[in-house]
Amino acid sequence: MADNRPIGVFDSGIGGLTVLREIISAVPSESTIYFGDDGRSPYGTKSHETIIKYALQDMMFLKSQNVKMIVIACNTASTHAYKVLKEAADVPVLEVVVPGAKASVKATRNGKIGIIATRATIASGLYESAVREQGKDIEGLEVISQACPMFVSLAEEGWWDDEVAFLTAQKYLEPLKKAGVDTVVLACTHYPLLANTISKVMGPDVTLINSGIAVAGDVKKILEDNDLCSDGTSVTHEFFTSDDPLIFEDVAAPFLGSGLPKGTKKVAVDRYDIGEFL
Repeated sequence: MADNRPIGVFDSGIGGLTVLREIISAVPSESTIYFGDDGRSPYGTKSHETIIKYALQDMMFLKSQNVKMIVIACNTASTHAYKVLKEAADVPVLEVVVPGAKASVKATRNGKIGIIATRATIASGLYESAVREQGKDIEGLEVISQACPMFVSLAEEGWWDDEVAFLTAQKYLEPLKKAGVDTVVLACTHYPLLANTISKVMGPDVTLINSGIAVAGDVKKILEDNDLCSDGTSVTHEFFTSDDPLIFEDVAAPFLGSGLPKGTKKVAVDRYDIGEFL
């Protein structure tokens, strides 16, 4: 029997739309609900405890929308809150860290992998641990992590491929170039929008890993393996934000294209009591 419930996706803001875009492409017959917590963004500057609190409230909102799966389309929330959400939710929960780590290990040729992300993701060490775990059979594996906090602002301003973005990328990526990495994980969902600039700085021989593509593949597999696939009737894509819907749509439109998002609604997720999960 078909399961026409939507797939729930959340992020600290609009960056997760790069993951949503890949999910829609991989499973076009599925409906989705996206929540961007713009009112409390960015998560990357928050404490571990605060990130868990926010992620649990995001999860509770999506569960109230009767979703059949939850995708944490935020690297910061994935590194800090995935285990908590997996235990708390009664539906499959996917994160973006392990898929990206797997893809980077598969792509590297010289065993030197760079990770670029927000300060919180880098500080957690969890992304580096995931890459090392996935690449434990690679002799002499080197992992070089670099926080690139300004990339988020550049992505949201639409400054993806201009001089400001290029100079910023040159500064941030210098340690990775010196280390001779041949693979770079875009460990923040905003960063794929800057992929062209990052590639220009790193050079044509360096592979960039967009974990959203890997996550979308996992979504498709879980739907099929658990008999959760939709029959493709009445496919909808709904959008919610904790900030101003018009501002959200104005900034988010370039992330998705195809006339999306539209009809965005505001929701106050901070009203959810997460005491039962702590």
